[in-house]
Amino acid sequence: MATTQADRIGSLDTVRGVAVLGILLMNIVAFAMPDAAYINPKAYGGHQGIDLAVYLVNFVLFDGKMRGLFSFLFGASMLLVIDRAAAKDESPARVHFARMAWLFAFGIAHLLLLWWGDILNQYAVIGAIAYTCRNAGVRALVTRGLVLVGVAWLVYAIMPLGILAMQAGIHDPDPAKAAENAQSLRAFIDSMGVPSPAHIQQELALHRGSWSGLVAHRWGELTHSLSATLFVGAETLGYMLLGMAALRSGMLTGAWPRARYCRWMLVGFGIGIPGYALLAAWLVSRDFELLAVATATMAFATPLRVPMILGWACLILLLARPGGGLGERIAAAGRMAFTNYLTTSIVMTTIFYGYGLGWYGTLSRAALYPIVLAMWGAMLLWSPAWLSRFRYGPFEWLWRSLARLELQPMRKTAALPG
Repeated sequence: MATTQADRIGSLDTVRGVAVLGILLMNIVAFAMPDAAYINPKAYGGHQGIDLAVYLVNFVLFDGKMRGLFSFLFGASMLLVIDRAAAKDESPARVHFARMAWLFAFGIAHLLLLWWGDILNQYAVIGAIAYTCRNAGVRALVTRGLVLVGVAWLVYAIMPLGILAMQAGIHDPDPAKAAENAQSLRAFIDSMGVPSPAHIQQELALHRGSWSGLVAHRWGELTHSLSATLFVGAETLGYMLLGMAALRSGMLTGAWPRARYCRWMLVGFGIGIPGYALLAAWLVSRDFELLAVATATMAFATPLRVPMILGWACLILLLARPGGGLGERIAAAGRMAFTNYLTTSIVMTTIFYGYGLGWYGTLSRAALYPIVLAMWGAMLLWSPAWLSRFRYGPFEWLWRSLARLELQPMRKTAALPG
């Protein structure tokens, strides 16, 4: 995201393009419905028939995998920028930390002004930490990445254990402790279970209301939103380190033999898809009750995400064909991933929030996906059209100019500095 056109690695752009498109498959629910609907179909938006089928397909194939793939690619791109800064006798630390500082600023602005689900501020903080591993070899990066995913699994496993403790605690003989446990359990139900009608109405009123009301609410929740970095930080850092290892090993540059990509794709999907399918079946058999949702989507799903991310990366690289029309459009969307990510938030919040069309909470889960397809089409059309005239996407250009404290040439006919 910070290299010139001549320096691009096409395979990296293609995988990033699929990730930025795929992440909307899950984010669309967070844009359009009360929070709990993202993780539990019984919360809102329909949990039978085609709505249930859409949830299950997303759970098995996409949920967490596209976010993980995005983190994977962020780590690889970050390392590429660091390596190229060193090759040009620039200060890798100055280049890297300037980029992360401005990314954090973009993320906070995105979170407060547009959408609560921002990941940019988290990537900036964790990317700063990942810098300490820039000189590690492939084996060390893989080992550290897997250990961090293991740490995340332990953190997530605490959640269902905590729910069990709270369920037992509501019967505590001490009325104060019982009330405290009941209040904590209610918060979990509102975020992962079936929220109360009052909670649903509160979310609907908020998101169908004014822009200023939403900004004020997000400002009040800012500390809580930023604390999410602590909760998911180990997992995200693990994926970034694995992405750095994938770049170092030649995987993401397309240097592996096709047989190796095929083998690792089969290994990744062979572990991940059956594992997720079993979790999906278990969720249905338990009727998506709170403890099952917390256990399946957080604790049990975590170790399966790594093989699924690996499978997706290998599949995309196998299918990528230089010179193909669709492949070039996807790669262009990947080159403009930062712009496309922020533009998606602008478009989706305008569609669903009260200061726009006000569709928040009005569509079923399945009915959201024609909107996803339309947004995909827009990204695939406008990204190559923009890049045919300009060196960078508009937000990539702004980020690069701010990080370097110098306006960068935008048009392809403009001369590069130096």
